[in-house]
Amino acid sequence: MIRNHKEYEKAVKTLKKWAYYYYVLDNPLVTDEEYDKLYKEVEKYEKAHPDEIDPTSPTQRVGDVVLDEFKKARHITKMWSMEDVFSKEEFNDWHNRVKRLIGDKKYSYYIEPKFDGASLNIVYKDGKLIRAETRGDGEIGEDVTLNAKTIKTIPLEIDYKELIEIRGEVLISKKDFEKLNEERIKKGEPTFANPRNAAAGSLRQLDPKITASRPLLFYPWGVGYPVEVLNSDEVSEEQYRADKEKFINRFKTYKAMMDFVYSLGFKEPPKRGECDSKDLECVYKKYNEFVEIRDDIPVMLDGMVVKVNELNLLEDLGYTTKYPRWMVAFKFPAVEKETIVKDVVIQVGRTGVLTPVAILEPVEIGGVIVERATLHNFDEIERLDIRIGDHVIVIRSGDVIPKITKVLYHKRKGDEKPIPRPTHCPVCEAEVLDEGAIIKCQNLACPARAVNTIIYFASKNCLDIEGLGESVAKLLYEKGLVKDVTDLFKLTVEDLEKLPGFARKKAENLINAIKKVKGVECWRFVNALGIEHIGEVASKKICETFGVEFYKHDPEEFYKIEGFGPEMVKSIAEYVKVNKDQIEKLIELIQPKNPEKKEVENSPFLGKKIVLTGAMSKPREEIKELLENLGAYVTNSVSKKTDYLIVGEEPGSKLEKAKKLGVAILPEEEMWKMIGESNAN
Repeated sequence: MIRNHKEYEKAVKTLKKWAYYYYVLDNPLVTDEEYDKLYKEVEKYEKAHPDEIDPTSPTQRVGDVVLDEFKKARHITKMWSMEDVFSKEEFNDWHNRVKRLIGDKKYSYYIEPKFDGASLNIVYKDGKLIRAETRGDGEIGEDVTLNAKTIKTIPLEIDYKELIEIRGEVLISKKDFEKLNEERIKKGEPTFANPRNAAAGSLRQLDPKITASRPLLFYPWGVGYPVEVLNSDEVSEEQYRADKEKFINRFKTYKAMMDFVYSLGFKEPPKRGECDSKDLECVYKKYNEFVEIRDDIPVMLDGMVVKVNELNLLEDLGYTTKYPRWMVAFKFPAVEKETIVKDVVIQVGRTGVLTPVAILEPVEIGGVIVERATLHNFDEIERLDIRIGDHVIVIRSGDVIPKITKVLYHKRKGDEKPIPRPTHCPVCEAEVLDEGAIIKCQNLACPARAVNTIIYFASKNCLDIEGLGESVAKLLYEKGLVKDVTDLFKLTVEDLEKLPGFARKKAENLINAIKKVKGVECWRFVNALGIEHIGEVASKKICETFGVEFYKHDPEEFYKIEGFGPEMVKSIAEYVKVNKDQIEKLIELIQPKNPEKKEVENSPFLGKKIVLTGAMSKPREEIKELLENLGAYVTNSVSKKTDYLIVGEEPGSKLEKAKKLGVAILPEEEMWKMIGESNAN
């Protein structure tokens, strides 16, 4: 509570700093809840002491300053902020004010979601998109037309020839937000604190190509011109009045107006509705419905918006210096909070990846007590300089694992402890493979990754052990029969018969399938080891070059293999260092065969990089093996280095990509002709 003018001045200064970081820099210093709390306190003091109001207080302005890098653009009609309410009591107060102003006239409410994104004003004239502007200070925004045109949910042309401003929110889905941050972590770039900041940051890029590379969405929520208050001499007062009267008479309600907007080709929100103004229970029911579905909606919502539905009443209700009196945002409970990092523990995943997890001072977020949050990886910890004892902001949304989005460095006391990078696995104590963003335990016998190792070892493109899927692998491990892959070869029919669901026939089939592994091709054995970055194609190259005893070769020799770079070579070296004894033991048990040296002559595919797509006349694996015997390298993805894309019936997206990259397209029948001609020679 603010008690005097000195405290008020301090609060305004703090609020201005927070607003600057949030709106201008897209880099919030505090949670929305903390900002809203101080904002309300400042607003309360100003109402009680109107003579002391600081004209630069954030409560006295609609938005914030425009960034200098963008050309400024004046909105035809003013873009307002919205009053926020956080409880039934506050909503009732707003409702009663509206009711007093309208009097005895009958009216209803239009209800829609309040998206948590970046506001955008789009101007159409003669059916063409001519301008797009950020909110800015409500009167003048930033011209982001080129960026807006890259957003696929914004039509470049609409079936409406009159001048119109369509307003809405630029968003990024929660799923795409996660992907974007993962990509930025890999590149060593700072992550976005939340989807709202990601959307705002993406919209305000000087290079439209960057905006185009990000999957932004646009959801309209209103119309500026000719409904709102004229702000520009771009249109005369007479023309504005005529257009406004015509527009309001045509649509009559906000609901009908928005139905029209969505009919023009804009994306419609997942839920909208109407309620009679006399039925507040209808409003509360809609609010509860939004709260229930907010986590299932792919984009971030932070409340619902209630607007007077009748367009002819909006001008009568009018505006304060900041808000329209005819609409209000009924905000949801906060989903992000401030807390303290008490400790950090390391979890080892099924693939051996080490993930740091923060142990937090328990905090309630959206009705759930949060005590842990993912820290992504150790590169991210170092980039953000997260320390034990730090004050941090934690966000939680639906089933998404709680995450730390920001460190509040200004709250440090000096006794916070750095978080060291691990050098050994916390479960098996083996030395780890450190690749920067990824730190991984390579030990095949590590209990934390044992089950996944067994599943992969037995999979189709590895040793192809029929009957040894995920459920059986888990059962064998849980019952103590198999602790690592070498134990598979010690199993007996009698061991398996003791397990639930294993009759003698099933047990015999699995034992026979394991025995068939003996003498498997070298590449299958190498692929089955699960070496990071070494898949089927790389395994074949290793076996063709070094054979089964690849692990005895100096790591530097692997650079001689086409396509092998530092990451692959380092991974092989680290794997062999940890698992050499295990590899030799498995070779003794499996006795994999080295590939036969085939002299390939007159092959049109010798040394060529090939990708297959579509349905072929023969099984894909058979064609793949044939091409490899002819000296080709068959891979799964098209790139600039691909020599041929061989196309069967009903090809997929690889065909379009190949065309864009200028890769040679080869129909399957042409492939057979080329093979036949080379054999004839």
